[in-house]
Amino acid sequence: MKFIETQYGNKTEILKFPDHYVNLAITVSDEGIAANAEGKKIVAAGTILGGGVLTDDNALAVKASTDENGSNAEGILFSDVDVTYGPASGALLIHGFVALDKLPKAPTKEDKAALKQITFLK
Repeated sequence: MKFIETQYGNKTEILKFPDHYVNLAITVSDEGIAANAEGKKIVAAGTILGGGVLTDDNALAVKASTDENGSNAEGILFSDVDVTYGPASGALLIHGFVALDKLPKAPTKEDKAALKQITFLK
């Protein structure tokens, strides 16, 4: 039998106003996620995701990308998700007010344009 010891810390809060937001349940892909020093693959809260999850219930959420057509961003990952052992469940923020200083990486101009129902605040 395999046992996994997990250490817990505080949740990263990405919202500026935590009483006004909308999340959707998604499955976060483990593809392209590098393991940290402890060997875990963690997708950080505040990561901008896309991949067709708003139109296809079976789609896996992946990190958003930008091309000549703009960004494929659909939302922001609400909480850290551990994908060490494969794709895992998460929550995608699709509406709300996000604190820019809490995100792991600043959104691009294209990401901001694609995320019409998310307001980024300092």
